[in-house]
Amino acid sequence: MKFSGEYNVSIDLKGRVSIPASFRDELGQIYKSEGLVVTRYKKGLVAYPPSRWKEICANVLAMSPGPNREANLRNRIAPAKECSFNAQGRIQLPQSLREHAGLDKDVVVIGMFEKIEIWSQKAHALIAAESELMLDEDAQGQADLGF
Repeated sequence: MKFSGEYNVSIDLKGRVSIPASFRDELGQIYKSEGLVVTRYKKGLVAYPPSRWKEICANVLAMSPGPNREANLRNRIAPAKECSFNAQGRIQLPQSLREHAGLDKDVVVIGMFEKIEIWSQKAHALIAAESELMLDEDAQGQADLGF
């Protein structure tokens, strides 16, 4: 599974967002899936193939009872929604998830190997800048990776 790439797309008035064809192809070929499970992630959303989502749920349920387990159940598992693709390759995001991520019109969809992130352009710009600063502070680590 190799979701990769950054795509600027639009979300329509009904809350439908286009998922890149390469991501849909990967889902169909590797996972035999025609949809994604989408949930909250920081100030954006994250989407997983359903089979991967089942693994994540099992990992959370296997955690020792306590505040971290409860937080994961409340903030990641509970708001998750399975979203199927329509004929145009779009998924419809529930209003609660759109509101959490501040999605209005311009959206950034990013392939992160095992997962797909969905951000508003504003939130993406902020998180990308923060990530770049973090990487700048780790020049040797970046050089070791070949960057």
